[in-house]
Amino acid sequence: MSNPRPPKKAKSARAGQPAAESRRTRGRRPTADVADLRAQLLDAALACFARQGIAATSLRDIAAEAKVTPALVHYYFGDKAQLQQAVVAEKLLPVIVQLREPLAQAGDDVAALVAGFVHGVGGIVARHPWLPALWVREVLCEGGALRDVLLHQVGPLVPKMMAARFAEAQRHGKLNPDLDPRLLMVSLVGLTFFPLASAPIWRALFGAQEVDFDALRRHTLVLLDRGLELENGQ
Repeated sequence: MSNPRPPKKAKSARAGQPAAESRRTRGRRPTADVADLRAQLLDAALACFARQGIAATSLRDIAAEAKVTPALVHYYFGDKAQLQQAVVAEKLLPVIVQLREPLAQAGDDVAALVAGFVHGVGGIVARHPWLPALWVREVLCEGGALRDVLLHQVGPLVPKMMAARFAEAQRHGKLNPDLDPRLLMVSLVGLTFFPLASAPIWRALFGAQEVDFDALRRHTLVLLDRGLELENGQ
């Protein structure tokens, strides 16, 4: 009697798709489809990165956050470096683009540009509360894993664009000539991201639990408005 044919090998899964069901013999089986599971893993990575830092986060930590096996995280992203690149490309940069688009429509109106930035930052932080903590931890802190991303990818999208717009307004007499357009952008970041990232501290320090983002936004705009006025009051 001839030997029975060996069973056909299952086709290997394409990149970004889960392995065949028969290969998942251990751990939890995800019930979401491929796109939802991938997004779930990226969200879990963001939560871990913002909470404990990129360097201190392992694939096992991300798997625990997403309630899947570490092997599944490895299957989708290969290693931590590739997962970090995916987080930047698919989560961080699209958020920055959301901020840039309304700013591009402000024209040469400095007040509209400033207000658009203040409102925009508040809006994206409301939708993506991980952003301020991640920015402080991974951009401002020495050795932060996202500093190069800020300098080479985020920087041209918003900070450099706004500084150039401020410089143009200044050349046309629409901005206080004593201001440095670059430092004005630095001030805007300091007056938006810092208060949002440190809100638990200053609310506790001043007993200011009632101060919400709308109050913070109004305060910031009034503060900036006084500094943006020309000497002749125009």
